[in-house]
Amino acid sequence: MLTYTTYSEAGGVGKTTLTANLADAHTQQGRDVLVIDLDPQQGSLTYLLGIPASRDDGEADNIARHLIDRPKGEFSDLIQDTPYDFDVIPSHDMLENLPQLLTKAQEIAEDLDEEFAPNDQLRQVLSAAGIPDKYDTVIVDPPATAGPQLYNAVSATRSLVLPVEPTGKGIQSVEGLEDMVVNLEDTLGFNVGILAVVPNGIGSTSNQEQYLAEIQDLGYDAPVALRDRSSLFEGCWDQQCTAFYYVGYHRSGRRDYEVETLDKLRDLAAHIEEVGDQ
Repeated sequence: MLTYTTYSEAGGVGKTTLTANLADAHTQQGRDVLVIDLDPQQGSLTYLLGIPASRDDGEADNIARHLIDRPKGEFSDLIQDTPYDFDVIPSHDMLENLPQLLTKAQEIAEDLDEEFAPNDQLRQVLSAAGIPDKYDTVIVDPPATAGPQLYNAVSATRSLVLPVEPTGKGIQSVEGLEDMVVNLEDTLGFNVGILAVVPNGIGSTSNQEQYLAEIQDLGYDAPVALRDRSSLFEGCWDQQCTAFYYVGYHRSGRRDYEVETLDKLRDLAAHIEEVGDQ
């Protein structure tokens, strides 16, 4: 099974946009795909895809309840389908309090002389629910900040796809990837793989082309680079859909440069499948 976390320390909509479009691209390759939204922000994957979710209903069952072993229903009932033929587990406001909730759950478990690993709950929940037998691809989209949402995502997937912006700040972030991965490995106690670094928002200036070359020279696998497609991706957020759907149903005419971007997203998904399935 192919599993990975899409993560960017810089945050922003680029990470979530990439997650949604990779899920769509994997599905087009005939894969059964599940995306898990662990980002409590309002502008998360759940919003981008227009997934109906009672985010502020504290009594509703949600992913956070399952992570602290206090579910109100079957895990399978959390899964929602989409018009793109991949499935999503939506976010919930309770995820914002996940660090405190996990700490309380761990304290209770210790009082009862039971084992409880706060950073490994998602992996255990997915395994218990039989998710590895139902899907060939699982993608997790956590928030940008380090914490149990990110740690649970990486613990469940063991691999990362890292979108970066080719700016001075972006290069600094890429150069810090090794430290970030080492910190994750030290925290979680296992090796973490990087399936791809994805430069996105690239313009045509010489400085940005230089940044792209530097990213590749750092030794990270960057199979594709996405040009600045602000109009396309802003349209996705406006219409709450993937780029493939937006071009197919919301564009009045063909724009070759957008079709090229969709082809690059498919190529990226194919590369991740080749590397991640090994």
